[in-house]
Formats: sequence, C-alpha cells, structure tokens
Amino acid sequence: MADDRDWSPDLTSHVYVYLQVVHHIAEQIRTGRLPAGARLPAERDLAEQYGVAVNTIRRAVRDLRDQGLVITVPVKGTFVRAEQPPTDDTPEDAPAAD
Repeated sequence: MADDRDWSPDLTSHVYVYLQVVHHIAEQIRTGRLPAGARLPAERDLAEQYGVAVNTIRRAVRDLRDQGLVITVPVKGTFVRAEQPPTDDTPEDAPAAD
C-alpha cells in the first residue's frame, strides 16, 4: 500500500468514509497490488495513511472481513485471504472449469 499514499477519501462525497476506504483496499486486493497473504498495516498506521479516525479503519476492516477479503489473526494482524470468495457472476452450483 506504500505506492498509494496519495489517495485519500473524498470528505464531500455522499459515500461514507469507511466505505470509501473499503472500496479502495478491496480494489487493491482485486488488482493484485495487495497479494494473497499480504499483511495490512496496523489500524493506527492505516488511520494516519488515510487521514481518518482509527474507528473508521476498524469499521472498514470489519467490512472487509465480512466480505471475505481479509482475515484477522489476533496478535498477528490482518492479512489478505489466500482464497477469494466466489463472485456474484458465478453461481455456487456451477460446474468447475477443467
């Protein structure tokens, strides 16, 4: 995430700030800029980087966990999940591609 330090949430947007952070981090995961297994910075570091409150980052990380994009290991940190959850484009009962 070091190469994206210039990004900051749009405080005039109608979209909640925590959701803007969620969308930004999720996009980095989807594009591979945050690869599977990558550790996210600590909450305080993320808050400083994005210029938001720590509670905003906590809510964003909780949302990312709910989406299945990251996993938090107590005392270790928050990591990008190795397996990405199925997208809405693919039905769960669809046969696997060979």
